[in-house]
Amino acid sequence: MSKPIDFRPVILAGGSGTRFWPRSRRAHAKQVLALDGERSMIQQTVERLKPLAGLDQTWVITNEYLAAEIADQLKGIPAGQIVQEPVARNTAPACGLAAFLIERQNPDAVLGIFPSDHVIGDEPRFLKALQKSIAVAAAADNMVVLGIEPTRAETGYGYIETTDYTRDDSALHVRRFIEKPNQNRADEFIAAGNYFWNSGMFLWSARTLANAVREHMPETAPLLETIAAAYGTPKFEAVFHDVYPKCENISVDYAVLEPRSAKGEHLSHLYCIPAEFSWNDLGSWASLYEYQLETRLRGDSEGNVTDTSGHMALDSGNNYIFSPHKFVALVGVEDLVIVDTKDALLIAHRDHSQDVGKIVKELGITGRTELI
Repeated sequence: MSKPIDFRPVILAGGSGTRFWPRSRRAHAKQVLALDGERSMIQQTVERLKPLAGLDQTWVITNEYLAAEIADQLKGIPAGQIVQEPVARNTAPACGLAAFLIERQNPDAVLGIFPSDHVIGDEPRFLKALQKSIAVAAAADNMVVLGIEPTRAETGYGYIETTDYTRDDSALHVRRFIEKPNQNRADEFIAAGNYFWNSGMFLWSARTLANAVREHMPETAPLLETIAAAYGTPKFEAVFHDVYPKCENISVDYAVLEPRSAKGEHLSHLYCIPAEFSWNDLGSWASLYEYQLETRLRGDSEGNVTDTSGHMALDSGNNYIFSPHKFVALVGVEDLVIVDTKDALLIAHRDHSQDVGKIVKELGITGRTELI
């Protein structure tokens, strides 16, 4: 009998979620909010992985502001597996640190990297795709990405260009990773038919990722290995806070995957598993509005999506409203985002919801940190 694969989910939960201000705050960011149901985004992420990995196998990379809230929401994950970054250093150091930590326990363990704030439908299909990805990642020095079949020429996502299927039809070869394109290129990708959205969900063995970091991030790798060597000792926190800020600030796509894909499809060991489940990267109030409208979670006949204690809309349509404590009346307005919290009110056009993060930046500059 073949040995069971040791699967370790690594949840990336260090973002500040500024585009969901004023609901999202530094100590209560997007990933710990219940944006589309009763459970928070990170609770949903961990819950759908439970059939393949228990809480004792799950790791979370977060920050000092969110760690306590995450620990409270995810009771059962060992405290030592909720790792608090002292500073944000993008996804490559976060993933690399997880690889070096887990490599010391079991180099053959398959790491699954999962953002903490995505919405996934049809979970049986998700688990099926994930099981296939785990098997491919465990088979050799392979790196696997879950690719989302595009439904539109989206300019806000990265893309994966694929070639032919492997001999056993288990996965597609990856030719290259492409950062967010302009509209013309996105149109070309959709017409070509062999491009997928980059979901940000990756799988590889701890050894494979650790070696890739050693190869492509030669200055950062020794720093991460130093931190991993101190893990579980009294000096860990001091070493972590001293060394981690020196790591390169770069995404795992740029640091590891793109250099691998540049070598050529047969040398890179890069594979894409096409996803047959619905997926949404909730990146703004507008995308949340569109998701809830499409899934009919909420919405009236005029296209207003509401989460309120009551509302009335006269000659008003296509608005998103969050106001759990106040009745909201709309008269003659369209395409707005209205978010009311105890200490702040946001009113924005849906087309400008990506710019909400600029408000948070300006609040920091002007010293209004109590609103951040």
